[in-house]
Amino acid sequence: MKSWKLTALVERSAAETALAASNDEDWDSELVMSAHEVEADRYDPLNAGLWRIEAWYPRRPDQALRTTLDRMFDGNAPEFALEEVEPEDWVTLSQHAVAPVRAGPFHIRTPDHAPEPNAIDLVIPASRAFGTGQHETTAGCLAMLGWLRTRGMRPRDIADIGTGTGLLAIGALKLFPAANVIASDIDPVCEEIVRENAAGNAVALGQRAGALYYLTAPGMDHPALKAHAPYDLLIANILAGPLVELAPDFARTLQQGARVILAGLLTTQEARVTRAYQREGLRLEHRIVNGDWSILCLRDVWG
Repeated sequence: MKSWKLTALVERSAAETALAASNDEDWDSELVMSAHEVEADRYDPLNAGLWRIEAWYPRRPDQALRTTLDRMFDGNAPEFALEEVEPEDWVTLSQHAVAPVRAGPFHIRTPDHAPEPNAIDLVIPASRAFGTGQHETTAGCLAMLGWLRTRGMRPRDIADIGTGTGLLAIGALKLFPAANVIASDIDPVCEEIVRENAAGNAVALGQRAGALYYLTAPGMDHPALKAHAPYDLLIANILAGPLVELAPDFARTLQQGARVILAGLLTTQEARVTRAYQREGLRLEHRIVNGDWSILCLRDVWG
């Protein structure tokens, strides 16, 4: 008996909604779904930035499945292209839908891809596609962490604001295993995802050196974020607007000579973001351009 593959292109917000629904207890466990961003290339330039949803189902799609999909997409499911395929392990198929990424010293992969020799292995399941290293900003932040290590930096107190899957915080701990790392996100769904990914990468949880401490909070608005300050490394892969707004809050939590890695901004937004941090006494030390995105490393000028 053959199975079916379903494919659709959607906006990131719609993909996030559908994947978040996969955590619901009443979600159809027979449907295996993954999502990844469409990268710009000469064959498909118009769809760059959209997210490709891929799903596998063990029988011909019917009205019951359509009802499930509508519920997963908040009543606005896209039209899926259908393809009849040979029955296989759909979980393995979904894992292979996201190709491994090399970013600086890191190799980011799903569980069904092999590790890469001489690289720091980070395993993030495809069902947690946001923050798996596929996007230029995430890969750029990992590369920037590697650059800081080659420059001799050994941070002891690290904050990752807007952590998503926890990938950057986990990567920081792999590079700096003696550090205290605190990670936060405004979305409460991230807590379970971060815990799963920490376990999958042999990273301990807790408030101690060498462990990852997660909390849900907008920006720096949490007592624990303030209590764990000052930081000698702060990472924020969010958006240009929030980065500008948070510049004073971030600056107040830094040690002298601290570094700040900023991402989620287009190259056209770089000047605006940089000015906001210059007003707070930080100066640009290094930048990485990855596609249309800038990844910035700024340093406290008193260091």
